[in-house]
Amino acid sequence: MKKISDGAFLYSTWPDKESATRGAHAIVAERFAACANILGGMTAIYRWENKVETADEVVMIIKTTKSAALAAIARLSELHPYETPVIAHLPVEGDSAAGFLAWLNDSVG
Repeated sequence: MKKISDGAFLYSTWPDKESATRGAHAIVAERFAACANILGGMTAIYRWENKVETADEVVMIIKTTKSAALAAIARLSELHPYETPVIAHLPVEGDSAAGFLAWLNDSVG
């Protein structure tokens, strides 16, 4: 019986829906993640090379396991078009998540 691993959400911003969709399809197909949600309509205001910039972006939230998170981050970094992408790791904790974690573990790896 497979041991249930704790879950993790990865948060990442992408320049557009098309590149985010390609990245999401790859990490789910390659079993680095169980699911990726892409949220559109975000405006980013950020400092880059000592200037304040504004750009449209999309957010990707990736559902994976704690044990697969580092490999998923590495793969997303390879797929990502940004020179310095943000891929933040957020743990999923709590007893109420048992069914979610079972599904997650069946889908990853």
